[in-house]
Amino acid sequence: MRIPDGRWVRGPGVMGWVDTGDGRYALWRRDDWVTVTPADPGRLRAMAEEFVALLAPSPGESVCRHSWVPLCLRVQGMTADVPEVLWRPSPEQVEKSRMAEFRRWLATSRGVSVADYAGLWEWSVGSPGEFWGALAEFVGVRWHEPPREVVSGGLPAAEWFVGGSLNYAEHALSPVAGAAKGDGDVAVVFEREDGAAESLTFGELRARVAAARAVLRGLGVGRGDRVVALAPNCPQTLVAFLAAASVGAVWSSCSPDFGVRAVADRFAQIEPRVLVAVDGYHYNGRTFDVRPTVEQLRSELPSLAATVLVNYAGLGGVDGTLDWDGLLAQHQGAELGFDAVPAEHPLWVLYSSGTTGLPKGIVHGHAGITVEHLKALALHADLGRGERLFWFTTTGWMMWNYLISGLLVGATVVLYDGSPGHPNLDRLWDLAARHKVTYFGTSAPFIQACLKADLNPAAGRDLSALRAVGSTGAPLSPEGFRWLAAQLPGVQVCSVSGGTDLCTAFVGSAPDVPVWAGELSCRWLGAAVQAFDDRGDPVIGEVGELVITQPMPSMPVGFWNDPDHTRYHDAYYAEFPGVWRHGDWITITDRGSAIIHGRSDSTLNRGGVRMGTAEFYRLVETHPEVVDSLVIDTTTVGQEEGQLLCFLVLADDASLEELEPTLRRELRTALSPRHVPDHFIPVPAIPRTLNGKKCEVPVKKILTGTAPDRAVSRDALANPDALDPFVALGRQT
Repeated sequence: MRIPDGRWVRGPGVMGWVDTGDGRYALWRRDDWVTVTPADPGRLRAMAEEFVALLAPSPGESVCRHSWVPLCLRVQGMTADVPEVLWRPSPEQVEKSRMAEFRRWLATSRGVSVADYAGLWEWSVGSPGEFWGALAEFVGVRWHEPPREVVSGGLPAAEWFVGGSLNYAEHALSPVAGAAKGDGDVAVVFEREDGAAESLTFGELRARVAAARAVLRGLGVGRGDRVVALAPNCPQTLVAFLAAASVGAVWSSCSPDFGVRAVADRFAQIEPRVLVAVDGYHYNGRTFDVRPTVEQLRSELPSLAATVLVNYAGLGGVDGTLDWDGLLAQHQGAELGFDAVPAEHPLWVLYSSGTTGLPKGIVHGHAGITVEHLKALALHADLGRGERLFWFTTTGWMMWNYLISGLLVGATVVLYDGSPGHPNLDRLWDLAARHKVTYFGTSAPFIQACLKADLNPAAGRDLSALRAVGSTGAPLSPEGFRWLAAQLPGVQVCSVSGGTDLCTAFVGSAPDVPVWAGELSCRWLGAAVQAFDDRGDPVIGEVGELVITQPMPSMPVGFWNDPDHTRYHDAYYAEFPGVWRHGDWITITDRGSAIIHGRSDSTLNRGGVRMGTAEFYRLVETHPEVVDSLVIDTTTVGQEEGQLLCFLVLADDASLEELEPTLRRELRTALSPRHVPDHFIPVPAIPRTLNGKKCEVPVKKILTGTAPDRAVSRDALANPDALDPFVALGRQT
């Protein structure tokens, strides 16, 4: 069947057309690209309508109901990918946002007039000192001593809010950013997998933090001492953290499912004075006893003066430990206070994955995190009093630190401890409905799992409070974007990307910027994100290294035990002097949006054509027969092109023999012939870090001759046994 002034490339199956919002139309089909070459670009709309009328079973059917690949339109020799707009704020929504309020405030208070988000971003990265100083004033940072200077110096050694003093915990528990945080306002809603639940008002939270603060003082904890927790995402952990921060102690936490070695490798570095631990936890329908881990850990942390045990799972005590509930009861009615600390004083220590050695202790300061998280949550997430923020996370992932910062802006933080898939994938959506969650945060793999399961989140439950869904942890596929848009009409899809290194995102969403399928809407305010080519020049519309060219307040104040900053410099600044290299591939579009393509150290480089792994996973993992996947290019520097291997975790009823031809055809068409794997290899599981990241680089090292114990630390893996098939294959090559 022919199209006037064009040609139909392959087979029927076109299901609909989409207005992209800029006068162009995109056509979609199930299995392949459709390329149209109109003689007159102005006829594109008419051609799209005619094409659909001829071939689609239901013209006008929403394209978001299926998993289609975007059409590549070639108009007068120019190639343009045309992603559809899935969400666009109304003028009324924009005007009511905190982002618009900030723009109006800048105009009246600072004489800075910008018409839209793009203008505001340009000003924020062009005048970082002015921007961050204005932001701190707008949100009402509670300085004990105001800073003499907003920022001194540049990358890699910028100093922020020089001479200022404050306390993060004070911002979490006191009026900030227009939120009164009255005694009766709900601060925390908690739910556990086994049904245990609790809620705390700001008044109750302040009282518990005051008691815990007195407990820590009684145990000799003061400014600079370290308090660590082996505890889940629950109110007791939050209270312990805020109490530690209030006295100027340094916090660090691990999820209780971490093994002894993984926890010791982290905590031993920082020599903690107090350990807060739980007796057990619940996950996937089972109860796990943590007490043996606590006992062994105490012997490996000689700096400990006390261990406080939380009776969380009802399993009993541990000899030589103190009871959490008993200690708080003894100090009930204690006075709440906040010790002022210098702006750069360590707030917490987060950790790198530790897959190739001891995890690096990443230190963030009180002022940097306070101001950055106020910006992220008040402006970009548009959160405040009356909003309910949920993000599925554990205490071993930076998203826990981000989630609890919802308290800064007066939002209610919704904590969940347990499996996101027990008894089924409805669990978190039920939670969102039950607690009237307004901003629902999760991971891209969870969204993909819901899509594959053909889940309907809105069926039989009231999600009318929900206005935004956040996704991070991995690039969200265009199909994931479309599934969310179709299932939750009118809800903003907020895909964000950042890292533990800054404990924030630097590309993501904004309340006044549209959402395009498969794209992160914008670079965040104050984040001078660029894509650099091999020469270190910024590029638009091309894949490049993700770099940050201006300092940000939440960049680490340093690594733990790195007094001359050598390891810190080598981690981020060795490639481009004076420029932060993050280690991801990114494309910045001419719209100002961004696409993350995966880690730049796990690039697929075939015949000189470079591609991130994210595009590969987007195609392969769309298939319901594929539970998980890992793609490895075994090419090494200075050697001829190696093999491209695709490892697949298959569903129970899937046949690789039947699936492989389809995968080969789709990868050849959508990526390139060079990116069709030499071999598809079934494996029981894909090795992942404790935070759920695929172990691309360690597996590549093993397959290219590096000894397994040098390539990866098994203690840093969530499923160390999953490494065995790769080790066996590495020995054969």
